[in-house]
Amino acid sequence: MSFKAFEQDDFVVSADSITAGLFTGNEPTLTTFFTSSTQVANSNGDYYVNVFNSSSLTDIQFAIAYGDVDGSGSIEYDSAVPGKSPSSTNYGQYRTLVLGDELAEFTFGGVTAPNFYVISVDRNRYKEGLFPGSTTLLLSGSGQTISLTDNSQVSTTVEFNDAGRVFQLVSGSAGVVSSASPGENGYSLSGSYGLFLPDIATYILNPLALDANVANGGILLGTTRGDNVDSGNAGRLYDAIVGGASFTANSEETITSDFIFVRPRSSEFNYSENPSFISGSTGEVLYSSFINNPTTYVTTVGLYNNASELLAVAKLSTPLEKDFTKEALIRVKLDF
Repeated sequence: MSFKAFEQDDFVVSADSITAGLFTGNEPTLTTFFTSSTQVANSNGDYYVNVFNSSSLTDIQFAIAYGDVDGSGSIEYDSAVPGKSPSSTNYGQYRTLVLGDELAEFTFGGVTAPNFYVISVDRNRYKEGLFPGSTTLLLSGSGQTISLTDNSQVSTTVEFNDAGRVFQLVSGSAGVVSSASPGENGYSLSGSYGLFLPDIATYILNPLALDANVANGGILLGTTRGDNVDSGNAGRLYDAIVGGASFTANSEETITSDFIFVRPRSSEFNYSENPSFISGSTGEVLYSSFINNPTTYVTTVGLYNNASELLAVAKLSTPLEKDFTKEALIRVKLDF
């Protein structure tokens, strides 16, 4: 075994973006949607609705929730404490997660809305986040149909908040903004259709845009805001998704690779420390041909730290012959 210290130019770092279909089986498009009557009827059904890809109800694809700053659209916890309900809890949780300020308001393309819908992708569906520009979400209801995508492909600057990158949801598909929208840049006349937060795999939809001037006029979801009333707003969005019958998106993962170049020079690593080469009594080389013309075979590269602790091992597919007339370049790749 022989050792050699690495130099600075022996290391190269590379990062590659890997995309895959978002839904079960790496499918990019989901066309069938199911809910669990048990989950909806359960207490957590007051806060969100899980959506599955099949009637077997085994793989959650995403969850739908509704939030309202005033607690409207859901029954209050206690009639003596007005404005505190599942919808206000949802609003507060996402305000903290996304905006990081308990006094902040959600603004969609310059328009502030007191409520929102949420599509939160199940954590098992992705590793790092969602791929900007891959979303196409069809919503259909009340005789209206709209296709939504994010504006990442046309945005000149990337906005950030406590949840990471922020893009606007606009009229269009697969990152291509529709020119037929009643507003500018794919917006509705009530601002953008929502926010796309790829780093937490979340879509926050703007009810003001979805309930007015959709596709040049009309109500899509019919959102109801009313204190002490279970309006079933999450179910309204679910019905619109089922009506559109198509949700396309890809996940994204950044794979960082360390490339380490091991360079056995012509004068290096030509002698073996294998005990069978050396006489145990005299310390002489047993084979005279290896004195002036040694030959070794490189089979393994070990990576050690400064404390001589083995950190990684790389095996060559075939032994590499090495002598004074040969040099080698072995590239070791570490992915993480």
